[in-house]
Amino acid sequence: MPRNGRKAASGDEEVAPKHRKTDSNGVPSPFCFDTPDTVFQSLISPVGQEEFFTNYWEKKPLHLQRSDPGLASYYKSLFQLSDLKGLCAQGLTYARDLNVCRSVQGNKTVLNKEGRVNYSQLKKDFNQKATIQFHQPQRFKDELWRIQEKLECFFGALVGSNVYITPQDSQGLPPHYDDVEVFILQLEGEKHWRLYSPTVPLAREYCVALEERIGSPTHDIILKAGDLLYFPRGTIHQADTPVGVDHSTHLTLSTYQNTSWGDYLANVFPNFLYDSLKTSDITRRVGMPRRILMGANAAPDTSRQLASLLRSVADQMERGEHELRAGDMKRDFALHRLPPYTPEQDDISSSAGKMPALEDTVCLRFKDHILVSLETCQSPSDGSVSLVVDVMHSLRNRREKHMMGQSGDDDDDDDSGGDDDSGEEEEDAPSETPGMTFPFEDLPAIRQLQAGQPIPVSQLKRQLDNDKVQMALVLWSEGLLEVC
Repeated sequence: MPRNGRKAASGDEEVAPKHRKTDSNGVPSPFCFDTPDTVFQSLISPVGQEEFFTNYWEKKPLHLQRSDPGLASYYKSLFQLSDLKGLCAQGLTYARDLNVCRSVQGNKTVLNKEGRVNYSQLKKDFNQKATIQFHQPQRFKDELWRIQEKLECFFGALVGSNVYITPQDSQGLPPHYDDVEVFILQLEGEKHWRLYSPTVPLAREYCVALEERIGSPTHDIILKAGDLLYFPRGTIHQADTPVGVDHSTHLTLSTYQNTSWGDYLANVFPNFLYDSLKTSDITRRVGMPRRILMGANAAPDTSRQLASLLRSVADQMERGEHELRAGDMKRDFALHRLPPYTPEQDDISSSAGKMPALEDTVCLRFKDHILVSLETCQSPSDGSVSLVVDVMHSLRNRREKHMMGQSGDDDDDDDSGGDDDSGEEEEDAPSETPGMTFPFEDLPAIRQLQAGQPIPVSQLKRQLDNDKVQMALVLWSEGLLEVC
């Protein structure tokens, strides 16, 4: 996950979707893809964003019964049981691309075979009551790529997905809870869900919950095609396909793994403290008591003095005396998120259009895919340390690698926000975040471009015209800027 923003749009006003005519399967789309906000509003409609984030997000489940044949038809087009035969022909492998599992009397059995997935064997296992868990279908399905790319822009966090296909009178996994926010889209058939009060609210890990200890369900729900179910991380849940329903197919969208205030503070605080050591206030540069590391001075005064120092750092933070630098979280997000949706598979990382000149008006391309971070840089010549500006982007990320880089717990309804279930590192996974580094003096000009409005190169906040043009050329050559 997702492992790594958030400003919930004021969604009180419900966006009237400008529906795209059809998706790639010829089914009318209920999603408005104008902006990340409109995509999320389409997902949770008819509930507005303000109501959702005030009453449900991280608080309690939400069940939306749509009873809309058009929406049900569109959901089915996202992924269905009949897609598996063609996908197996593309060389899927067990564990990496899918799991086969079953839960009986609270115990999970994984039925994976070795190597590549054989469709005939997969169908045989399915007919014997096994659930098929398909990892990260956005790697294969364009419409899911399009939806998840926009949702990652909306949340400012990774959004993964899994598809679960369960035959009638069967269950994939025992009761458990997850460390991600979960959105369930029922694609085919029906699924019976039971939700229970969290034992660990807003949990940071996946955990199996013993059924005899979880009490009675707080929600007992039948999801039908076109319905949506949301529940916060930590919500204990289990799901089965009822008798009489041929099979159930549902899609899980999951996000906000390791994206708490605590995670942000752990990233920001060391950088902020480092910056504060260079101010005229020498309090934090005074030496600590002798032998404190040896436990010789572990007196109450030590804790009180540390608490006082922390309060003074917090005061500086509140006054905004230094930039909040969450470079590691930004870098992780930029490195692992989906690239911009490009149905024609164009090379969007190459230069776009006319080369910018001083008299041209320019703007950023794919603004939501660009992250700016201040970083410390040590000079190789004299060892001096200075701040530089890192401009990171996801234009060169590969959609087929999305969320496939690390191992994690398999799960009947969630993708754990950024993990696959293979336990194997992905070959040729990216190790460096695409982007470039600018001197600190370029930050005001970069902020101008980030504001999103077209601006003449001549008005960029650099003293020399040559520097303005050079900055524009560097961004243009990286595919991040174009002449408007």
